[in-house]
Amino acid sequence: MNKKRTLIFGAVLIALCLLIYLQVRAWKTFDWHMFWSRTEHIDWLYAFYGLALTYFAYVLRAVRWRIFLKPVRQTTTARLLAPQFVGFAALALLGRAGEMIRPYIIAKKERLTFTSQVAVWGVERIFDMGSFAVLLALSFLSPDLRALPFYHGLREAAFALIVLVGGLCVGAFVVRRWGDRVGQFLHDLFAGFAPKFAHHLREKVRSFSEGLATIHDLASALQLTGVSLLMWVLIAFAYYAVTHAYPGELRSLTLPHQVVLMGSTMVGSMLQLPAVGGGSQLAAISMLSSGFGIEKELAVSCGVLLWAITFMSVIPMGLLLARREHVSIRAVAEAEEKEAALLK
Repeated sequence: MNKKRTLIFGAVLIALCLLIYLQVRAWKTFDWHMFWSRTEHIDWLYAFYGLALTYFAYVLRAVRWRIFLKPVRQTTTARLLAPQFVGFAALALLGRAGEMIRPYIIAKKERLTFTSQVAVWGVERIFDMGSFAVLLALSFLSPDLRALPFYHGLREAAFALIVLVGGLCVGAFVVRRWGDRVGQFLHDLFAGFAPKFAHHLREKVRSFSEGLATIHDLASALQLTGVSLLMWVLIAFAYYAVTHAYPGELRSLTLPHQVVLMGSTMVGSMLQLPAVGGGSQLAAISMLSSGFGIEKELAVSCGVLLWAITFMSVIPMGLLLARREHVSIRAVAEAEEKEAALLK
C-alpha cells in the first residue's frame, strides 16, 4: 500500500470511527436481546431471493459491457462474466483500491488498452447514475415518499443528481467528439511550466476519447439504457426482498422506499474499509432508523444483512472464478496499480 492510499485509508478509518461514535451516542442504549430476537425471525427464502437478484445484476453488467465493446471487439457475455465477479469481489475485499481491477482484467483478457477500459468504466458509471436518477424520479410519483421528514431535501438531491448526470454526459460527448482538440488545449495550457505533465495529459485524453467510442448507433444506446434500467430495478427488488425477510414494520417499506434506501447505501459506500465496509452499513442503518422510523435493533440487523447480500456476497463466486481463470487478485491489484501510475 503506497503513502497516498495509506493516508486515504487512515482518513476513512477516522471518519467511520467518528460516525460510529455519533450513532452510538445518539442511541445511548441498545437492546442486544431484541437485536438477536429480530435476527432469529429472518425468512431466509426472501434473503435468497435478494441474493439471486444481486447475482443476476452482475450478469447484466457483463451483458452491458459486451455492448460497450461492440465497436472495438466482438466478444461474448460469458467471457466478460468472470471479470465482473472477480472485479467486484476485489472491490469488496480491497475497498476502493480494487475499483480499477475490473477494467484492468477486461483490458488484458480482450487485448485492449487499460485506458480504453477505464473510459468504458466511466461511461458505465454515467449509465448507473442516470438509471438510478430515473428510478428516483419515478419514485416521486408515489405518495409513499411524501410522508418522509426529508422529502423536500430528497427532491432537491434528485434534481442535483439529474443535473450532474447531464453534465457528465455533455463532458463525455465533448471529449469523444473533439478529443484531439481537448487534449491539445490542455497540453498548451500546461506546457509552459509542466511540459512532461502536459504531454502525458494530452495522450491520456486522446486514449480516453478513443475508449469513449462505446455507443456507435441508436440500437446500442437503447440496449444499454434498457439493460441499465433493468439492472437497477433488479437491485431495488433485491433490497425489497431483504427488508421483507423480516416480519413486522419493515414489510411496510415499498419500492420507492427501497430506491431511497439504495441511494443512501451508495453514498455511504464512498466511506468504506477493505473487507469491512462501514459506510454503507451505517448509511442503511441510519436511513432505516432515522429516515423510516424503524426501531434501531431491527435497523442494525437489516443494515448488516443488506451489506452482506448486496455487497459482500460476490466474494465466494469471485474467488472461485478467479481460481478458474488463474487470476490472483493481489497480483492483479499490484499490476493495475503500476499501470494506473503510468497514466498519471
